[in-house]
Amino acid sequence: MRTTRFVVPAAAGVLAVAGLAGCSGGDDKSDAKSGGPIAVKATDSACEVGVTELEAGQVTFKVTNSGSKVNEFYVYATGDRVMGEVENIAPGLSRELRVELPAGTYETACKPGMSGRGIRGALKVSGTAASVAPDAALSEATASYQRYVNSQTAALLAKTEEFAAAVKANDVAKAKALYPVARTYFERIEPVAESFGDLDPKIDGREEVIEEGMAWTGYHRLEKDLWTGGDISKDGPIADQLVTDVKALVTKANAEKLTPLQLANGAKGLLDEVASGKITGEEERYSHTDLWDFSANLEGSKAAIAALRPALEQRSPDLVNQLDTEFANVESTLGKHRAGDGWRFHTQLSKAELKELSDSINALAEPVSKVAAVVAR
Repeated sequence: MRTTRFVVPAAAGVLAVAGLAGCSGGDDKSDAKSGGPIAVKATDSACEVGVTELEAGQVTFKVTNSGSKVNEFYVYATGDRVMGEVENIAPGLSRELRVELPAGTYETACKPGMSGRGIRGALKVSGTAASVAPDAALSEATASYQRYVNSQTAALLAKTEEFAAAVKANDVAKAKALYPVARTYFERIEPVAESFGDLDPKIDGREEVIEEGMAWTGYHRLEKDLWTGGDISKDGPIADQLVTDVKALVTKANAEKLTPLQLANGAKGLLDEVASGKITGEEERYSHTDLWDFSANLEGSKAAIAALRPALEQRSPDLVNQLDTEFANVESTLGKHRAGDGWRFHTQLSKAELKELSDSINALAEPVSKVAAVVAR
């Protein structure tokens, strides 16, 4: 589980703002008022956001990592619903986050080391943003992508139920075979899936969630039991809970109405997910089935871009050509590691092969990072 998400509109609400030490905001609102980016200075111990109050509408944050650890930046609504996030900000680098914020109270957060609750601060948004209806191409993009989400969630539930049944039957071999297949459907729509509060850590949390005071359940709890000892005889309740949580996810995901900007941010976020967890082997640390996730994240990103393609062809045909070239390059590079109907295990890849995959993802991430700005015009 990483924290990549398609951000979801949230109703205005009141947030608790406890634990804000170390996160400061300035009084200079000139950047926000002029439409320019709001500066965020992230360090290993502070999160300085250029404003703490702003007007409703589309907002751009420019996050600069001045610390020594890789950082992330989030905007949270009530219940830690993610309105927007940008991750994998290496020391010395800057990245921008475009997000749409209705009136309400929020929290900003920097996460040095990309873990924990982060260094949080209050953000107040007031006023009413002018309603701008998307053009026909962008309206169809969101409708098209929603159909994709619906198809993936249906398969996710069906395959997760099969996987859970194998666990409850104590059929280790079958459960191992089904594990990466079921997760494929989750990983394709992971940014949507990760938008709903604690459902994500319940379903996809790694062992570290224990450190944050949560019970460890979900796919990765079962993954550990399957691949380290093979004793799943007592995992029936965990399997049942996984199915319950996936059903809740399916209901929520199918009811969401995404915006074109959210599709663009999510397409980039899925590539960040590959770079931060799949390439390193961190995600599937027991089964080493990371390339199944890699492929699914790539497919999910491509699906979001495909939905946006008619609008992108109108607004930036050169960018479309770049995207086509780099998607094809990643697919070709990844395709070298096919093994039957699946993929080689992460532990079977050499450092040179992993670097080649990493380089191809980084090359693709560059044009994908430009899509949000094109969509936001």
